[in-house]
Amino acid sequence: MGIGASIFLIVLGAIFTFALDFDVAGIDIDVIGWIFMIGGVLGLLFTTLIWGPRSRATIVSEPTHVRRVEERTEI
Repeated sequence: MGIGASIFLIVLGAIFTFALDFDVAGIDIDVIGWIFMIGGVLGLLFTTLIWGPRSRATIVSEPTHVRRVEERTEI
């Protein structure tokens, strides 16, 4: 799960928990919202812990063989 998906789940969970006020038979919308928010926070933490420490540097090695090309000039 990426950072964008985690933030989306947090926002969706907050909307379900704090903004919506309706009842569905057998389903508690507030609990679903809290589950989405907890899942989003856990996804954000895991994404940060897994992808954060990785180096962003690119390693470039020197060529082992150099070829010199000369053009012939006609006089």
